[in-house]
Amino acid sequence: MIKIGITGQAGFVGTHLFNELGLLTDSFERILFEDAFFENSSILDEFVQQCDVIVHLAAVNRHNDIEVLYETNISLCKLLIDSCERTNSKPYILFSSSTQEELDNLYGKSKKEGRTLFEQWAKKNCASFTGLVVPNVFGPFGKPNYNSFIATFSYKLTHGEEPTILTDSPVKLIYVGSLCKFIINKVNLWNETVSVPCVEEVAVPFDFERSVSEILDQLRIFAKQYFNSGIIPYLSDRNDINIFNTFRSYIDYSTYFPFELVKHSDDRGIFVETIKLGLGGQVSFSTTKEGVTRGNHYHSRKIERFTVIKGKARIQLRKIGTNEVLNFVLDGENPSYVDMPIWYTHNITNIGKEDLYTQFWINEWYDSNDGDTFSELVNQ
Repeated sequence: MIKIGITGQAGFVGTHLFNELGLLTDSFERILFEDAFFENSSILDEFVQQCDVIVHLAAVNRHNDIEVLYETNISLCKLLIDSCERTNSKPYILFSSSTQEELDNLYGKSKKEGRTLFEQWAKKNCASFTGLVVPNVFGPFGKPNYNSFIATFSYKLTHGEEPTILTDSPVKLIYVGSLCKFIINKVNLWNETVSVPCVEEVAVPFDFERSVSEILDQLRIFAKQYFNSGIIPYLSDRNDINIFNTFRSYIDYSTYFPFELVKHSDDRGIFVETIKLGLGGQVSFSTTKEGVTRGNHYHSRKIERFTVIKGKARIQLRKIGTNEVLNFVLDGENPSYVDMPIWYTHNITNIGKEDLYTQFWINEWYDSNDGDTFSELVNQ
């Protein structure tokens, strides 16, 4: 069991890494971290002493005063090193640097100098250290105008604003889930050779490269087809799926769903188009008895739609690691659907007096060896 702590746990990458590690509880014990620990040396020391591994993500990415950004990032590195020195601790430290290291700006300089400080500490103390030089990271729940241009564009397109391109150039991109898996793999490799200290700089491989304008064009398609019309767009590969899941994470689910469908009625009955899509997947149908709840699980990559055809249902969503529960009431008299965001645990309950008829669509066939389905109650 590897005890692992993440500075910057509440940040964009930190939150995703914390959640990914939560799926591996047989191998990892997560040591909780709060940003306030840096303000109290005794609490920081207690945290450091508990950890076999520390992933140092805490940093300022943007600030109105660039000098403050530089000084803060260097200070956070020094505070962590000082704590290791005080407590005579030698955790394996992984430091998230950036490809901006080679650029002429204080953010890149803070990352390069921070990595050098950790290298010097590790060599002096015969400890292990990995400096991760990370390309541009994107993914769900990043802060617009802060973490990624993809976050900024997605937010604007789902909130009635017009994105603008400041500089159009090719960008090497990595999905936050890919970065988390890379970090976890590095930790597992260290655990196999823990007796041999290693100090290294590693260039994290990017998933793909596209220009800013190409990404914006794709997001505009998502906005037109999915956000405005409910159509699942054509997604050619895993990278497209990751961009799409990122895009839809910026939709205000509490007001967007349930999405009402057009019902066609005649003397034969009713006809409703429930899914228009540019990709395949699997469609299922279920009936649910009165008072019965299905679900209470979440996915880290799958795209899923629940469509109520007949009866009355309550669909609930809760983002992993939060307490807010979103409640949606759907009635088959007015057929409608709710899409399940990734990293949201969800369920559906028959709250009517008759059997509930529900159609389920998911973008990939079920694979028992890689189900991407994790149990967690919505209402804890």
